[in-house]
Amino acid sequence: MIKKTDKVTKNYEKIYFISDLHLGTGSPESNLERESLLVKFLSGIPKGSSLVIVGDLFDYWFEFRQVYQRGFFRTLNGIYECTARGVDVHYLIGNHDFFHRDFFSKELGVNLIEDHLVLQGTGYRIFAAHGDGYVKNDRGYRVLKAVLRNKTVQFFYGLIHPDLGLWIARFTSKGSRHYTGQKDYGKVDGLVEAAEQKMKEGYDFVIFGHSHKRKFVECGGGHYVNLGSWLDKACFGVLENKEFTITDLN
Repeated sequence: MIKKTDKVTKNYEKIYFISDLHLGTGSPESNLERESLLVKFLSGIPKGSSLVIVGDLFDYWFEFRQVYQRGFFRTLNGIYECTARGVDVHYLIGNHDFFHRDFFSKELGVNLIEDHLVLQGTGYRIFAAHGDGYVKNDRGYRVLKAVLRNKTVQFFYGLIHPDLGLWIARFTSKGSRHYTGQKDYGKVDGLVEAAEQKMKEGYDFVIFGHSHKRKFVECGGGHYVNLGSWLDKACFGVLENKEFTITDLN
């Protein structure tokens, strides 16, 4: 089951955040390094905590009704072990790994969310989203997103043989990553603008990914956090005792 949005009211001791790992892109060696860091990180998340994956865990994810793509078994197992020991895992679907069905929710116990997640506890209120479609002047992408997320389009795409479907996904993912990296959004960071608007709604932290630009800035009475991309620097964010920190893994 995939939810459009979700709100979770719960007092977690720690809330961990990772974003834009893009597993599947780059050389086999770089993929192995990123996945090894991820598996080690996942194994250290304690029971009673929460993990929020802020999109683009994979460079592309295409899931058929009876088939899920090959590779990254250790990642899938690491996520399962998290949920099995009592870690709440929330996965905000990104613009690269959007073609999920129910494998993550049914088999791994993950809370899959299409748009945004609100986490609320004593002393904190968090708005988290991948960030794609939140920039005001990116109308072209919002149109593309609406087409790609269309259930009819996904149904007919799902009729393609998996080998061909995954080849197309790999090709379009590369184009999408190039578009995001080269897109000129103007002098003002649109995601910061979007974060400032959310702060006006009473959020203490706004967490975005997507831009691959790490930021931790105070704005609108709260903090905007972007963890950047694991393609540049593997890291995670954690909220503990109302304090947010970012830790590098390598």
